[in-house]
Amino acid sequence: MEFTKSKKQFTKAARFIPGGVNSPVRAFKNVGGSPVFIAKGSGSKIYDIDGNEYIDYVCSWGALILGHCHPQVIAAVKKAAQKGTSFGAPTAAETEVAEIICNAFDSIEKVRLVSSGTEAVMTAVRLARAFTGKDYILKMSGCYHGHSDSMLVSSGSGSAQYSKPLCPGVPKSLCALTIVADYNDIDSTAKVFEKYKNKIAACIIEPVAANMGVVLPKPGYLKTLRKLCSDNKSLLIFDEVITGFRLCFGGAQKLFKVKPDLTCLGKIIGGGLPCAAVGGRAEIMNLLAPAGGVYQAGTLSGNPLATAAALATLKLLKNKNFYNRLEEKSQMLHTGLLDAGKQASIPLTINRIGSLLSCFFTEKPVFDFADAKSADARLFAAFFAQMLKNGIYLAPSPFEAMFISAAHSKKDIEKTVKAAQNSIKEIRK
Repeated sequence: MEFTKSKKQFTKAARFIPGGVNSPVRAFKNVGGSPVFIAKGSGSKIYDIDGNEYIDYVCSWGALILGHCHPQVIAAVKKAAQKGTSFGAPTAAETEVAEIICNAFDSIEKVRLVSSGTEAVMTAVRLARAFTGKDYILKMSGCYHGHSDSMLVSSGSGSAQYSKPLCPGVPKSLCALTIVADYNDIDSTAKVFEKYKNKIAACIIEPVAANMGVVLPKPGYLKTLRKLCSDNKSLLIFDEVITGFRLCFGGAQKLFKVKPDLTCLGKIIGGGLPCAAVGGRAEIMNLLAPAGGVYQAGTLSGNPLATAAALATLKLLKNKNFYNRLEEKSQMLHTGLLDAGKQASIPLTINRIGSLLSCFFTEKPVFDFADAKSADARLFAAFFAQMLKNGIYLAPSPFEAMFISAAHSKKDIEKTVKAAQNSIKEIRK
């Protein structure tokens, strides 16, 4: 494959955009080389500016569960655009989206639409502090909740209860209010609640971690976490920006039968346009202005284009066979990738739930961030490069997920598995 135009475009982009990209992982820093610039997408495929075709497993980081340019979504957006792109005033479509979300999630009685997952989390954290009158927030190592200051913290050396800034510009004083425990380690979490007794406003977690690669919760972990929060009069916030409407119509909380107090949603609910939401019990949500005193606002929140795409997408997901068909394709890919690793005698662990999947180049199971970091990142980088050459577009990081969409066909899966077999053979040489 030739990448001449992409390389030239990246050089130009770096002159005007920090690092040449508007979201860091797109720079391919974790896998080497420079990014390909995309010209268009259709169904399961994307095409770069050099004319190369790829089967896409990034799918706009999970947002495009229907694939690229779904005709019903495009038609809905075009129709909405002809009436106006933004009003800064209420529309009936906003209420319709909110109603669908509330009906899909048993834990959500009211919902506020925003424009990004980061905004949803910021709002949930502020609500939790206002509702409980407490200041501390507990998060789990390896879970990502957007780039707000309170969430850009990491666990300090040797202690699950000490946190430090993850990047420059985040005040240490603010980090002190966010505590980090280990994902899938309930004892670690119980110790935090004991140490910070009656001080924790909320525990926020990805019910299925998907930002350290896909890491599933251990049996009973989420239910025990729910009990810990209830016993300590702290709120439980599920960050379902990735898992909401992906695992089923009702998210991870429906699958695992655990009801959080607040839920953050994004990606899929926008149908490929910027849209996210925070929802929960009415008594909490009614604290938001103008009903209550907790301020939150956004010029483009619930804008007509996003709500049009959202409605078109969510209505298609209601089909009772939608997730069954997605599961069949995902299982086919899972089995094929695992067999490719076995045939080449290369250490490969695959974590999957529904249409979320990750390849870890390690022999041992991956249950937490430490396990994920112990996988061979160099092998992943080599695998990524070979798959790209074979026309398969994966996330350019070992800590991201593969997303299977409704647009992926059996032929796509077969081609992907064949590419994986060839790629693994190449990196074994």
